[in-house]
Amino acid sequence: QKKKLLEELGENRLPYLTPADADFHQLWKTKYSKLIFRKSDTVPEELHQMVQESFLTLREHNCFFQDLVRIKGKDFLTPVSRILIGNPGCTYKYLNTRLFTVPWPTESHDIKYCSPQIHDACKALMRFNDYLHIETVKALQGQDLFENKQIQDTTVIDRKQSFATSLTEQVSVSKDQSSVCVPEDDRSLKNRTSFNLTLLNYMDPLQMLYLKQEPYFGMGNMAVSWHHDENLVERSAVAVYSYSCEDSAVQESNAQELKGRDPAVWHVGLKVAWDIETPGLAVPLHQGDIYLMLDDLNMTHQHCVLAGLSPRFSSTHRVADSSRGTLEYILGQCELALQNLQTDSDSMALSLKSLEAAVVKQVEEIHNEVEFEWLRQFWFQGKRYLKFTDWWLKPMAKLEEFWRKLEIMTSLVLSEVRKEQQIEEQRNETISCFLLLLKERQKLRKEWTAR
Repeated sequence: QKKKLLEELGENRLPYLTPADADFHQLWKTKYSKLIFRKSDTVPEELHQMVQESFLTLREHNCFFQDLVRIKGKDFLTPVSRILIGNPGCTYKYLNTRLFTVPWPTESHDIKYCSPQIHDACKALMRFNDYLHIETVKALQGQDLFENKQIQDTTVIDRKQSFATSLTEQVSVSKDQSSVCVPEDDRSLKNRTSFNLTLLNYMDPLQMLYLKQEPYFGMGNMAVSWHHDENLVERSAVAVYSYSCEDSAVQESNAQELKGRDPAVWHVGLKVAWDIETPGLAVPLHQGDIYLMLDDLNMTHQHCVLAGLSPRFSSTHRVADSSRGTLEYILGQCELALQNLQTDSDSMALSLKSLEAAVVKQVEEIHNEVEFEWLRQFWFQGKRYLKFTDWWLKPMAKLEEFWRKLEIMTSLVLSEVRKEQQIEEQRNETISCFLLLLKERQKLRKEWTAR
């Protein structure tokens, strides 16, 4: 109903505020306090140079790709080009598309990169990831203290002042008066701030023939529509580094001459989810600025990215939910499924240990997961990962080997249920659950073929 009402608003847009508005700071304090901004000059220059060089290196090597995502049964090409870099074996799924990490160099994995420049870029982003983890822990600790003392202050002010002032105060108080703060459980804090990957984005808005208009507030061109970030650990933080390639050709407009946000400057837009009364925010993103979305902000609010005129990179560091999204997980699932397959020591013939409905159901669900969540997702994206490293080729070959065995297991189920000596009730139960999964497999294969 709220969505319908918003659509009916037409030209009567909901209000939104920018730093030039008098009520901006108060609104931030009361409705958006879990968004923390760090102005670029609070970040060591060495880190700026390291990250920005990594962006440019990856662009020079054509390492950014538009994703084909699926929304309500239809495929759309994203206006933003992306690449995922992170812990080896991690994946990140959004809008029904699974991205596979280009692994950053870790001591426990032998990773061979296609060029030294790619290696250096991935290493730099891993180092920057560690920096953001520390800064995010500090921000959460500082915010916990302010909430406990009920003196939380606004964390953003306009460009003429420091975006980092409040955060600096919070961290300082946290260090000086840590004894008065009840610390959060260390394990919980680590789980919510240990970024395991970063989704890198790049877009040149002047190269886009069409950009969708922000529909609710009239904020202008959107690079990324309103959304919650998906596939994250609950209440985990998101840290975003923004680098717009500003030059003399793109000048900021005089804010006093404009109503609303400056269309030449990139902004992050925020709104309270499904709230048509609270004004939204449009916060400018300048070269090297960082913002942190803390705690449950990603669940209670939505954000979008509003395009400026310059090309822009961003590195969005996340704690991806790895419960079902790692190579270790899916290999474990395959091993579990193959426990129901046995080989005769004399004839070497293959057979199933059990035809119980629950066992068959589990194996066939894993069969579908391997095929549609991993193999097809990986190869559907072509050979994009070979621009970086061949690291994923061996795991994919291993998964294909498992898949072939799972196909044999499906055939064995079909053979067994045809035999009349099966107990009818058990046979019918097995066939019932088995057919449902086969129908789903057939349907998904048709969809993927069509794509």
